Amino acid sequence: MSDTLTFIEKLAQSWDDRRSLLCVGLDPDVGRFPAHLKAQPDAIYLFCKAIVDATAEAACCFKPQIAYFAALAAEDQLEALCQYIAENYPALPIILDAKRGDIGATAEQYAREAFERYGADAVTLSPYMGFDSVAPYLEWKDRGAIVLCRTSNPGGSDLQFLPVDGKPLYLHVAQMVATKWNTNGQCGLVVGATFPAELAQVRTVVGDMPLLVPGIGAQGGDVEATVQAGRTARGTGMMINSSRAILYAKPDVAKGEDFAAAARRVAFETRDAINRFTAIG
Repeated sequence: MSDTLTFIEKLAQSWDDRRSLLCVGLDPDVGRFPAHLKAQPDAIYLFCKAIVDATAEAACCFKPQIAYFAALAAEDQLEALCQYIAENYPALPIILDAKRGDIGATAEQYAREAFERYGADAVTLSPYMGFDSVAPYLEWKDRGAIVLCRTSNPGGSDLQFLPVDGKPLYLHVAQMVATKWNTNGQCGLVVGATFPAELAQVRTVVGDMPLLVPGIGAQGGDVEATVQAGRTARGTGMMINSSRAILYAKPDVAKGEDFAAAARRVAFETRDAINRFTAIG
């Protein structure tokens, strides 16, 4: 993390300097790795490092998903990866996708995990247990707390559409985070690209608050509809995430592409597709 910039400042600078709203998700599935990597003891680190190097010029941030590392007892490789990004691409924020949600001393330990162990600039959180489950993360005033709001999965509607005071729960969460929880100006929200109309409603409620937007690429979210619904007046305000479509892009063998070169090509294609509908491209 920069000594002088908060997460929000670092992200805003990245949007401007990189001319990109693309967040590259790091969801390493060993079963989909190239054959020459699968037998390596640090295969996850080597794969993700190659992806980072290949896509950094096209990205505004990186989002490692902790479950893909923890399921294989590869937290040490996640630590090494976060350190590598921080040292080699210090201008690009690291968002730890952990979706934590617990209270009191337990939440304090999860915050330490995210911000001390992994050195993340921001972490994703669940709002279900209320403000005291988020408060320990807000004590780290230079870091970001990105709260689940309207998620990209179909099952999100099971709870997120329940009425609360005449409006759906996801809008209640958006308003609550924007007006009550965001005391240090460090919060963001997760809002899926698969629901652009709802994304637009969230943007109206929260002003220029940063939105982490999964759901394009493999999940099929429409890029134009997403950008039109979620961008700020400056044409920024979003971290539009793509993971599998970039990580596992099919190499063009005739052009001599390897997996990293294919990921780089698709990352730039995705960034350029996004920029066609913003003011920053």
